[in-house]
Amino acid sequence: MNRISAETLRGWITDGQEFALLDAREDGEFGASHLFWAIPCGLARKEIRARALLPRVATRVCCVDDGRGLAETLAAWLESIGCTDVSVLDGGTKAWEAAGYVLFSGVNVPSKAFGEWVEHHYGTESVDALELKALIDSHRDMVVLDSRTLEEFSRMSIPTGISVPGGELAYRIGDLVPDPKTLVVVNCAGRTRSIMGAESLRRAGIPNKVVALRNGTMGWELAGLRCDRGRTEKFQPGTPKTAALALKRARAFADESGVGVIGPLELTRFEDDPDRTLYVLDVRDPVEFRAGHRPGSRNAPGGQLVQATDGWVGVRNARIVLIDDTGVRARMSAAWLRQMGHRDVFVVEGGLEAVRASGTEPIPVPELAAPVSLIDVMGLVHLLDSGDGTLVLDVGRSVDFRDGHIPGAVWGVRGRLAALGASLPVARHVVITSPDGMVARLAVPEVQELTKAQVRVLDGGTDAWHAFGRPLVKDRTSPPDDACIDFYLRPYDRNSGIEEAMNAYLSWEIDLVHEIERDGTVVFGVPGETHAAA
Repeated sequence: MNRISAETLRGWITDGQEFALLDAREDGEFGASHLFWAIPCGLARKEIRARALLPRVATRVCCVDDGRGLAETLAAWLESIGCTDVSVLDGGTKAWEAAGYVLFSGVNVPSKAFGEWVEHHYGTESVDALELKALIDSHRDMVVLDSRTLEEFSRMSIPTGISVPGGELAYRIGDLVPDPKTLVVVNCAGRTRSIMGAESLRRAGIPNKVVALRNGTMGWELAGLRCDRGRTEKFQPGTPKTAALALKRARAFADESGVGVIGPLELTRFEDDPDRTLYVLDVRDPVEFRAGHRPGSRNAPGGQLVQATDGWVGVRNARIVLIDDTGVRARMSAAWLRQMGHRDVFVVEGGLEAVRASGTEPIPVPELAAPVSLIDVMGLVHLLDSGDGTLVLDVGRSVDFRDGHIPGAVWGVRGRLAALGASLPVARHVVITSPDGMVARLAVPEVQELTKAQVRVLDGGTDAWHAFGRPLVKDRTSPPDDACIDFYLRPYDRNSGIEEAMNAYLSWEIDLVHEIERDGTVVFGVPGETHAAA
């Protein structure tokens, strides 16, 4: 196995060639300390993540961990599926730090650091929670637009707000806010999507005054104010009446940012090029994507793509092609990706009019085709009622287990199930589940090595159990915070010290703009007119 030094790795990061840096630890461990450009690819979901992040197996890849051997395991697996240029950082993050280089905490760090840079660079205006509360109480002519997903909005929202995910803002603002005198306030949970949403509207050149809610819903609650829960107000779906104006605005921003424009034939040539990695991302709302999309494309709703780019793009200096129906959302997202430092970013002229296809296409994961023994919901009910030593093993994310699991189920991280102790060896029947059943299927061989019991997978996973009307147990304390190694807990996911965690998170986010200056490998701004990240 090829091992490289920290100095060699730093050279790879800055040489301008295609390169992927995959961290083999689980998300919670990754979030504690990692390299700036590293992307989490924990072993528990390696088949799903790696195949999405590495669409070309000839890509140069370096695997990293904290020196525990997980990187070697990931590297060996990547080679087993055909990856031809795989290395391991010798000594892991400890060697990186010993060489004098910077480590970062948190997740989606490049995108969050970019948001802080945008605020500094463009002078994004903001208001704090008490200022916004006073504006609401005074019945000011204003709208509060929440740039997160509808799911996040429903969980907690600013009073009077409506859900308009960031990628939809510039596209729909003309319909949402026809009066140029109306004040527009954009919020998220913390900072990044508030800043990026507000600045998207400013870069689009709308005539209204636009401000971000400083520190989002966290800042609102830290000010002693209460968020709403359970609201579902959202933008009106469909093509907005002001789409032509939105396209004019988006085209100007994209042109200024150096976004490339291609047609369907050139996209096909990109797809057939064996020497370059290509990501084809559909930036529309998930409902639209499910109704029809180009085969091989992945859904990456624009605002979420910009604030968590490493969830979709795993290879630095790859080609990125964005698709939508009218060209507005693709251009706005592409402009920000260019300013984030991605070099080859394109939109498809004509969008889905030329490449539309119906149906959905999961990311190919051959391991999911392996035969497994299935049990349906009623079969599991009867097995549990029989009292015949049945263990229900949930290998979904810890936060999903907390949010709802089958009564009596135990939770474990795939790949580390030996930590469950005696429960697996003594069971007569083991039924594995996860929210949709995918990770449960992948875990079967590992579970079979730890037990002589009959091992089956719940068909459709915990989602099927719930859809059948069976009860779920919700318990925010199980597993406890310190056991959630597979998920980087947000402040409001924690069971204690929430206010302290919120303050620490906001301070961390604000300080990122200074931390990336120390790192020295980060450059934001339009390539060719680049600005130091500081």
